[in-house]
Amino acid sequence: MVAIISAGIAPGLALLSYFYLKDQYETEPFYMVFRSFILGALLVFPIMFIQYVLEVEAVFTSSILTAFIAYGFLEEFFKWFILFFTIYQHVHFDEHYDGIVYGVSVSLGFASVENILYLLANGLEFAIGRAILPVSSHALFGVIMGYYLGKGKFTLKSNQLKWIMISVFLPIFLHGLYDTLLINFKSGRYIILPFMIFLWWFALRKAKIARMKK
Repeated sequence: MVAIISAGIAPGLALLSYFYLKDQYETEPFYMVFRSFILGALLVFPIMFIQYVLEVEAVFTSSILTAFIAYGFLEEFFKWFILFFTIYQHVHFDEHYDGIVYGVSVSLGFASVENILYLLANGLEFAIGRAILPVSSHALFGVIMGYYLGKGKFTLKSNQLKWIMISVFLPIFLHGLYDTLLINFKSGRYIILPFMIFLWWFALRKAKIARMKK
């Protein structure tokens, strides 16, 4: 049990530490980051329940709809909801890069609990694969969400709505595409590789741009 919990949470904490320590101007208060992580972790249970109901009731007959709505929309929208209503107006969200720190924190809180539950159900042998794909992809969706949320906050008022909308709908689209690739192709683990390389490149590029803005 201890080994599974450790293996489940370690990748998330490692990725969170990486992005947290990259905040070069003013490191965010630990309690704020921890709170965001816990809120993301608590999201797992209601979302998994909704996903279970959708699956049992066979609400979606299309695997593409399942990927984009049951997974992409549900998970990313509620992570965004937490960010927007608990962090966006907070006094500590005072730099563009802060959006990335909090976006990653919420996403990895969610991913860590989801990962622990998966390993408890399926075994420790899946730990490496889970760290490379689901956990890291959640972190990268969080980077992208946080980047555009920060861009929305620190831009002209006339442009705010555009960037806020991108901050929710782009991660939903990318998450849906990620799950579509895994669900619809038998060789999904090979098809997903170019997508993950792109996702890493895109997210790290956005993080670098955000760090350059005071």
